[in-house]
Amino acid sequence: MAFTTGKGRTQTALAEINVTPLVDVMLVLLIIFMVTAPILQTGIQVNLPQTREATTNEATPSALILSVDKEGSVYLSGKDERKPINLNDLPALLNERLAGTDDRRVYLRGDGETPYRVIAYVLDQAKRAKANVSLVTEPSRK
Repeated sequence: MAFTTGKGRTQTALAEINVTPLVDVMLVLLIIFMVTAPILQTGIQVNLPQTREATTNEATPSALILSVDKEGSVYLSGKDERKPINLNDLPALLNERLAGTDDRRVYLRGDGETPYRVIAYVLDQAKRAKANVSLVTEPSRK
């Protein structure tokens, strides 16, 4: 497309898009997502106990994760993951979250320094909700 300026000169419009800045911005966004994705996935910090033999079953995306920190606070994976839940509400919350799925799998991540009575109580509450509970551990170093 050509047009004439006020001085009588003919100029053409720049019809091409410069993609170099677009590529630069996309690469920066890709690096940001690659760095932040592992951070967002970790959730509550728990020091898992170590066992000699542990099967390495990866948690499925539909499975729920119950985390118990060393103070005994219980967290349920999902939108309010950073907010501790009331233990009396645990069976109702589990039934609500597991109602839409056929897989009633729940992974229990308990800190190694948590008193056993807290882990046992959470395990009992999850069993009352008829969940298939698995304990998460780390393999011991040889």
